[in-house]
Amino acid sequence: MEEQRYHRQRECMVQNQLVSRGIDDPQVLEVFGKVPRHLFVDPSQQHMAYGDHPLPIGLEQTISQPYIVALMTQSLKLEKHEKVLEIGTGSGYQTAILAELAEHVYTVERLPSLADQAKEILEELGYRNISFAAGDGARGWPDEAPFDAILVAAAAKSIPPPLLEQLAFGGRMVIPVGDISVQSLLLLTKREDSLDKQDLCGCRFVPLIQE
Repeated sequence: MEEQRYHRQRECMVQNQLVSRGIDDPQVLEVFGKVPRHLFVDPSQQHMAYGDHPLPIGLEQTISQPYIVALMTQSLKLEKHEKVLEIGTGSGYQTAILAELAEHVYTVERLPSLADQAKEILEELGYRNISFAAGDGARGWPDEAPFDAILVAAAAKSIPPPLLEQLAFGGRMVIPVGDISVQSLLLLTKREDSLDKQDLCGCRFVPLIQE
């Protein structure tokens, strides 16, 4: 009975928060209707898991609102063969979404306790195409570069050079850039001789802490 209720809430989330705002990639919509977002938040907040807002997950971190997660995911245009780097594992919800759509996800979290918690949930859910690391996300994961796509789930004051270096030519990066008061969600596409930038929307993410 409870699972049916969550299933209905996911269906409403997909239609009311994603489709109505222009999320139209069929694979992205299918995955959002499948991944149990309520398992990535504290049990006391599971009744709010599918609402149109972020939620705290402890240690001054948040799980982003579904629309922002979907917009970032859709912008990467994943086709199940990509090697993806995620900066900021957080709750692990975005990680699960990426793992459904990519060949392998490498995810870096600065806070070891959050990384361990996310890993436990994701492994319980059966994900086997995710590699985890704890550390400074702004440094990326150089030993596994280059990446076809990079998703950064924390706001940088400027684009970290190591992440650009680790992005493959033709690859795409979604990253919030700005300070605590004004941030823009950017889509970057790396060319051999240039970097295409597209401003997707205003946003509000926790800061990317760099060592």
